[in-house]
This record gives sequence, structure tokens and C-alpha cells, in this order.
Amino acid sequence: MPTSVPEMTKPVPRHVAIIMDGNGRWASQRGLPRAAGHRRGVEAVRRAVRAAAELGIEYLTVYSFSAENWSRPQEEVSFLLDLLRRFIRTDVADLHKAGIRITVIGDRTGLDDGLVKMIDEAEALTAGNSKLKLVVAFNYGSRQEITKVTRAIARKVAEGKIHPDDITPAVIANHLDTGGMPDPDLLIRTGGEQRLSNYLLWQCAYTEFVFLPEYWPDFDAGLLEAAIAEFRGRDRRFGGLKVQSG
Repeated sequence: MPTSVPEMTKPVPRHVAIIMDGNGRWASQRGLPRAAGHRRGVEAVRRAVRAAAELGIEYLTVYSFSAENWSRPQEEVSFLLDLLRRFIRTDVADLHKAGIRITVIGDRTGLDDGLVKMIDEAEALTAGNSKLKLVVAFNYGSRQEITKVTRAIARKVAEGKIHPDDITPAVIANHLDTGGMPDPDLLIRTGGEQRLSNYLLWQCAYTEFVFLPEYWPDFDAGLLEAAIAEFRGRDRRFGGLKVQSG
């Protein structure tokens, strides 16, 4: 009789993506302003980064600000932008000392020049680190990303730099903001919702999803480990059949 691979012998996911949902609801349940939830959410990011590094995860991609978030009240948008500035000012030095590389994906056009400079400097400072790659999706939307890639490849075709028949999934993937990174093995969404919300649509074609009822400010190493345990218990066949011996 065939036997399954014991859970604990399976490797941790190489790339974990997270949709950090529930800051506002966490605050509302406690009678606090939404800003308090966002502040506590930053603390949860710190816990997640530490835990991911300790577990040996290579890539951690977090959805910090979507392209659709601009429709929120201006006061909240300004606060979220300021949170990123403060995170860079207060955390990048420690992340650098810990060997963590920072990459920010998403559209930077229209962002404040000072914020763009801070992002560029954080990426440059940590570019040589390899302990963990922290990828921050900021002003990011997957449909917008795919549209941008389609235009870029179309221009190359028009300029004769590439033949249409040479456009493969690998070519498209290399043009994405995540070009050169492995696709996520595991995507975790907190807050109880069960949708992708325009996040890494191409990259998550074969990703395993784990949806947690806990709100993001309550996320910690234990919840990350529980999600990974669930991931380890699944059979990833990528459209094929499980090979059985015996």
C-alpha cells in the first residue's frame, strides 16, 4: 500500500505571500480608530518577518497597499503612506543587520518623490542580503501589472525585438514586477475573507491558499506555523497525478 510523505519531512514553502486583512475590523471591535488597527498591523508585519526568517522561508511577499486603496478616505490614505515612511525610517536598519533584503513592487508613478527616494535607498542598502527577501506590494494591483506587461511586450513586438511566437509564459513572468522570483507556494489571507483581491493573479496559478479568521493585527509566529502545517498536509500535483509506488 502506498504511503504518504510524513508532514514534518516536507519542506517549508519557499515563497509565502500574505494578504494582511482586518486592521480596520480589529480596531472597530475594540472601539478604536482605524489608524490604531493599522499601527498594530505594522507590529504584526515585524512578527511575520522574524518568524519567516527563523523558519527558513526565502521569500515573504506582503500586500501593504493596493492600487484600489486610493479610493479610501484621504485621511486614511495619508496615514497609510506615512506608515510606510515610518517603517522604512525605523525598521530598515534592523532588517539590514538581520540580512533581510527589501524589494518594493507596484506602481511608483504618482508617489511622492521623497517616498520613492526612501524606497530606492532601502532597496539599495539591502540589495546584497540573502537571509530573507521581504517583498512589499505597495500601490500594487495584479490586473494593472499584467496590463503594463502586455504593453511592454507589445512595444517590443512593434520594434522587432521579439517575435509574437516567442512570447511564452516564462517571457511574461520575467516581465512582471516579480520577475526572477519563484511563484508563491502558499498564500495566507487573514480576516476571514476568501478572495485574492487583485493580488498576484498570474503568480498564484498553482499556489495553495490558507484563509484565516484572525485579523491581521493578531497574526504571529503560531498562526504562520499553523498555515505552513496545513500547507505541508496537501498534495501539490500542478495539474498532474500523484505518483504512487508499489
